[in-house]
Amino acid sequence: MNRAVFLDRDGVLNRAIVREGKPYAPKNTEEIEMLPDVPKAILSLRAAGYMTIVVTNQPDVGRGDIQQSTAEDINARIKLESGVDEIRVCYHSGDQDCICRKPKPGMLLHAAEEHNLSLAESFMIGDRWRDIDAGKAAGCKTVWIRSNYSERLPYNADAIVESMAEAASAILAGKV
Repeated sequence: MNRAVFLDRDGVLNRAIVREGKPYAPKNTEEIEMLPDVPKAILSLRAAGYMTIVVTNQPDVGRGDIQQSTAEDINARIKLESGVDEIRVCYHSGDQDCICRKPKPGMLLHAAEEHNLSLAESFMIGDRWRDIDAGKAAGCKTVWIRSNYSERLPYNADAIVESMAEAASAILAGKV
């Protein structure tokens, strides 16, 4: 079986736009700001044999705030600049009850089935409680990148770090 590192997008690979303590996704490609050392961290994970798969909620599309084509342009640029293998997206808004929207594990479970992944040997890296809960529900080890958002904190992450570079280092060193 293969193994993967699942990653949230906004706040993990690129800077989340924070307003009044809440994180938001960029609305266009001009608003994308990649976080430091992300491509290097992704490259090191891939070199160690991990697939790198982004799993991201993008409810702005489901609410009609941005077009799906704009979200896909943003994803294409982030994929190119970060070097991740794949990006999976839930476009549903929070009031839609779908299995792919984190904190539910649907995106991770579908990727595991498609790529023959061992979830027990895989990781989920995120900056919000939803990411950590989705990783736990899928059976992955979890790494929370500390954030200062005005929302509940994850209470059950396997590791807490300050950056994507630190998350990759902890995984590769066997500290998670």
